[in-house]
Amino acid sequence: MRDILDQIAQVAAVVLLSPLLQGFILRYEERAQRGQGPSLLQPYRDLFKLFRKQQLVPVTASWVFWSAPVVAFTAMLTVPILIPVLTDFPLPQSDMGDILGGGLVLTLGTFFVNLAALDTGSAYGGIGASRTVMIAILAEPILILVFVGITLMAHAMLPFVVNHLLVARPEVYWSPTHLFLIAAFFVLLLTETDRLPIHSSTHIEVYMIEEARVLEYSGPLLALLKWSSMMKQFILYTIFCHVLLLPWGLSKLGTAMGLAGAVLGIAIKFALVACAVVGVETAQSRLRFYRYQEPLAAAFLLAVLAIVANQIR
Repeated sequence: MRDILDQIAQVAAVVLLSPLLQGFILRYEERAQRGQGPSLLQPYRDLFKLFRKQQLVPVTASWVFWSAPVVAFTAMLTVPILIPVLTDFPLPQSDMGDILGGGLVLTLGTFFVNLAALDTGSAYGGIGASRTVMIAILAEPILILVFVGITLMAHAMLPFVVNHLLVARPEVYWSPTHLFLIAAFFVLLLTETDRLPIHSSTHIEVYMIEEARVLEYSGPLLALLKWSSMMKQFILYTIFCHVLLLPWGLSKLGTAMGLAGAVLGIAIKFALVACAVVGVETAQSRLRFYRYQEPLAAAFLLAVLAIVANQIR
């Protein structure tokens, strides 16, 4: 029974804490640019307002337009079952898929949102979807290579096994393979959370990618899309911290005190990673969109080096 409650707690943590992470990132980003910044709770207020607004649907939209937010949100509810969010031991349903399966579920939501952006026939939706696919052509092979490198390093595809290996064996943690994988996944983290210097998280038409895809949405469907995007960011931070960078601080027994300590650890670890992400983003000048392949090519090389280093050690 406790394992089932721990499973529910993991999913609830992702659902409830993901807007708080987004609020921290937005506030720290404004502070880094010498601004005041919004409240940490502003994303919760935005979601609440969107759920209360009227739903408007373009006349050209089909069933894809309606289903994309639901599929994206549901996919983000599935991934926390497969990865160590609060506990360092597998929970009842965590054997449904491995780390590669979790990555495929993450891309499922993106695929449906891209279809919905094209479904309405909007010019901005088409631009956002095409740019997303152009970036994904390079980003997703890197994601697969990183997962292959993790599998070769740990001789397993379950993220819980990788977590235990890194905690138990410091020589593996400080190995070139693991360090290359950390660097490659950090670039992927910047890409998947729209933090590369070619992105814009605002409505600047020249640069917007994520906002362009959901420009035709409003009301509750837009709230689901924004919430699923925050959850995806939280999940990527979880994989980066608990499977690669900072595998310590998770609950070992699944008790209430252990879960509370794990939540506190998440707050500290995610804040450190978020500060690093915002620092990298604000330190770079804006690049032309077609230079997006440069950081992704570097990440691809790092992932290949990780695999090679693992084979020759």
